[in-house]
Amino acid sequence: MQSAKQRKSIAGTLVKLLGSRPRPAPPVPGEGEIVQPAAGEGALENHLGGDEARNYRKYEYDMVAPHVGRSMLEVGSGLGHFSEQFVGRLDYLVVSDSDPYCVEQLRKRHAGNPDVEVIELALPAAIKIRQRVDTVVMMNVLEHIKDDVQALKDLAAVTEPGGRIIIWVPGYMQLYGDFDRKVGHVTRYTPATLTRSVRAAGLIPEVCKPINFLGGIAWWVAVRRGGAGYPDPRLVKIYDRTVVPATRLIEKVIRPPFGQTVFCVARVPHRP
Repeated sequence: MQSAKQRKSIAGTLVKLLGSRPRPAPPVPGEGEIVQPAAGEGALENHLGGDEARNYRKYEYDMVAPHVGRSMLEVGSGLGHFSEQFVGRLDYLVVSDSDPYCVEQLRKRHAGNPDVEVIELALPAAIKIRQRVDTVVMMNVLEHIKDDVQALKDLAAVTEPGGRIIIWVPGYMQLYGDFDRKVGHVTRYTPATLTRSVRAAGLIPEVCKPINFLGGIAWWVAVRRGGAGYPDPRLVKIYDRTVVPATRLIEKVIRPPFGQTVFCVARVPHRP
């Protein structure tokens, strides 16, 4: 069995290996404004997948749920699979998307439920909802937005003082590849770059860390080094059944030095 020191040494070697590859260029500013992505029928990105990624979806939920209060706005809800897990435990839920098709499907999904509000939203923008929420969740959204600081300010404006904004974004530019370009990623974050944007928006970072360590390695092999433009659905199933449970076990023992994802919980300060 490897010691903690050996595991950290291996992890450090992998980080150096990832950093040794040339970084591909993100989209060039000025080639069209990039805003919050649509997640409709033709979209390439809506979390990791449907039934093929049950373990990953539970991983997302288990990371996010402890930080959620009694009211929540989800940005980029897609077809509503993630937010559906919170229906019944919240007093008030707002689901949103920038894609009219998704908004229509969300309205059908939540028809007749007075505790759920559905809005069309493309950040950055002023947000109009019935009342403030104590939690905002954005899963794989912020990396699409050129003015991420303004988007966070817009979200803070509808969040109660002391409330939280939970951010889940792809990590590390060493993993940036054709897939990122296809889905319109402006960037991939590190804890340092995400913390910088969070602070610039006037928020207080409580948690900001890399997660999904093995997923980062798998992503680099398949998408960056392997040149895959989009993850193979068959590999997604294998990844979900093997890599996700393994990485969750590893992260109980060590704090990974990098990962496929950066996870952040930011507090909206009380104003004097």
